[in-house]
Amino acid sequence: MQQILHTIGAGDDLSEIIGAFLNRVGGIFDAQLESDLAPVAVLVKHVEAYRGKMLRPTLVGLCGLAVNPRTELLREHAVIGAVCEMVHMATLVHDDVLDEAETRRKGLTVNRLRGNEPAVILGDLLIAAAYHLCSQLQDQRASLAVGHASMVMCAGELLQLHHRDDFALDEATYFAIVERKTAALIATACELGAIRSGATEEIASRLANYGRKLGVAFQIQDDVLDLTGEEEVVGKTLGKDLEKGKLTLPLINHLASVTGKERGKSLLLLEEACEGHATSADAAAALRRSVVETGSLDYARSVALRLVSEAKAEISTIQQSPAKSGLLAAADAVVNRSL
Repeated sequence: MQQILHTIGAGDDLSEIIGAFLNRVGGIFDAQLESDLAPVAVLVKHVEAYRGKMLRPTLVGLCGLAVNPRTELLREHAVIGAVCEMVHMATLVHDDVLDEAETRRKGLTVNRLRGNEPAVILGDLLIAAAYHLCSQLQDQRASLAVGHASMVMCAGELLQLHHRDDFALDEATYFAIVERKTAALIATACELGAIRSGATEEIASRLANYGRKLGVAFQIQDDVLDLTGEEEVVGKTLGKDLEKGKLTLPLINHLASVTGKERGKSLLLLEEACEGHATSADAAAALRRSVVETGSLDYARSVALRLVSEAKAEISTIQQSPAKSGLLAAADAVVNRSL
C-alpha cells in the first residue's frame, strides 16, 4: 500500500482519499473476523499483519474513482475491497503450508507458530468470512465474481501442483498457472470496483484486463524476487520455488536458451536444489548464477514490463483523472518493487 501511494504522490488528494478508503477496508475486515474465542482471536490478530501492500483493495478504490471521478467511494466499495483481501490472505496462509514457509511480512507464518492444521483452518475461516461478507451486498454480481475467481485460483494452484518437479514445463503452461492463481483475483477487484461506480460493460471489461495483465506482471516480479531477493527486505521465506520443484519464468527461459550440455548441468542442479538434498543450498546458488549469466532474469523482467505496458493500454480510453494516473502509477510500482 505505502509503495503504491508513494508513487501516486504522498500528500495529494488522491493519496488521502485512498488512504482513508483503505482504513475503512481494514475496519470492515477486522469487524468481520471478530471472535469471542481467545485462541481464534489471537490467530486472527496475527494474520492481520499479512495486510501489507493492500494491492487489491487499492485497485478497487482506484478503479471505482477512475470510471467516475465525481463519485464517492461507498461502503460497498470497501466491502468488496475487504472481501478481495480476505480471499487473498487465505491463499497466503494456505500457500505457506504448501511451501513450508517460515516467514511472512517479516514475521513468523501461522504454520510455523501453530502448525499446519490451525493454519489450514484459519485459511478456511478467512474464505468463509469473505463469502459471508460478500453475500450482504444487494448486487449479487460481486458474490458470483469472487466465487468464480476463487475457483479459478484453486484450479491454477492445482495445475501448478500437478507440474511440480516437471522440469520440461513450458511458458504456455506457466502463464496458464499464474493467470489463474494470481491474476484472476486482481482482475476481479478491478472489475468490481468499476461496476460499483456504474461503469459500462466495456469499461469494466477493460479494467478487468488491466488487472489481469497487472497480476501476471506482479507474479513474474515475485518469481524474480524469489531467486534474487533478500529475505530481510522482501519479508518472507525465499527460495521456496526451487526447493519445491516449481519452475518459474526465469528458469523456464534459462533451460530453453542454453545448449544441451548446459541444460543437462542445470537439470542436475535443479534436482540437487530440490528438498532433501544435502547440497541443495550450493546447487540453488549455482543455478541462480547461471540464470543471471544467460540473461533469463532480464528476459523475465522484460516480459513483466511488456505486460505493464499492455495493462496501461487497456485503460487508454478512460478519461484522464487523478485516479487514472494512480492506476498507471500502480502498474509501474508492481514491477519496480523490491518486496
